[in-house]
Amino acid sequence: MRYVSLCVVLMLSIGLLHAQSSFKKAFTAMGCGFEVTVVASDQDVADAYLSSAIDNIRRIELLISSWKADSQTGQINSSAGIEPVAVDIELYDLIKRSIGLSKLTNGAFDITYASMDKIWKFDGTVTQFPENQMISESVSRVGFQKIETNDSKHSVFLPEKGMKIGFGAIGKGYAADHTMKLLQSQGVSAGIINASGDLRTWGTQPDGKPWRIGIKNPLNNNKIFTMISLKDQALVTSGNYEKYILIDGKRYSHIIDPRTGVPSSGLTSVTIIASSAELADALATSVFVMGKDVGLDFVNQIKGVECILVEDDGSVSYSDHVNANQIN
Repeated sequence: MRYVSLCVVLMLSIGLLHAQSSFKKAFTAMGCGFEVTVVASDQDVADAYLSSAIDNIRRIELLISSWKADSQTGQINSSAGIEPVAVDIELYDLIKRSIGLSKLTNGAFDITYASMDKIWKFDGTVTQFPENQMISESVSRVGFQKIETNDSKHSVFLPEKGMKIGFGAIGKGYAADHTMKLLQSQGVSAGIINASGDLRTWGTQPDGKPWRIGIKNPLNNNKIFTMISLKDQALVTSGNYEKYILIDGKRYSHIIDPRTGVPSSGLTSVTIIASSAELADALATSVFVMGKDVGLDFVNQIKGVECILVEDDGSVSYSDHVNANQIN
């Protein structure tokens, strides 16, 4: 449903030498770029933490990868319409939380979107809307309400053949949160997990200042749109400025509404600030689908969640309680 380029850059303060320093490692996982930053006393200590983080993210990738037939997620999909599949409690809980987020967003977020037929292409070949029947067929097997779960057996069943689940709109956020908690349990006092624009921060930079995050201008990728200071928060930016189609002069995002099968329109960039990357990841997609007015009203009703929205014409909107001290 959502593919996000690395649209967030980290702006680390440069100052006096401190007892601890920032160390980082970039790598590829889940089909995108990751970068883990940790604050540690020296390179050897940092390397051990970074290696642990990378191993954990790759482990999660194997667990939630819908494109790997032998993964537990792949087994759920291949058993659709046949039988339930018992899975690890970690995956089971993620699916349950995903269903909860679907209810919260009235279906704007839905992990069963993965069963939609590929009728939309964002390579310039689609110049008009597909026929209504094609769109209807593409969403016929979509619906989080259809997922059957068994708490005692930790089993998941997709009752219709052809149904699929996928974690493209929540998996990277979950991996960021889980990896942060792992590093904290190992004694890492501060750092950032950057999952291709899905960020989870904790602690501060070595000089005691908050982490400074620069969000690229969605209308000019060579410029920073705004700077945000974060401490123990998550930030996710989702944009359509790299993958979209134009139909009758109107821009449509690669982010498709799972309820209608139609690409979202009106917004170019959605940034969500929340207490967890998993939540921010899911809500970034949801608000894109909802649009500016409904999205702003929705976010304003959720305590501890804020958003910055950029429309196709460059207009910027903020949720009611965005901390002005964080943004400059």
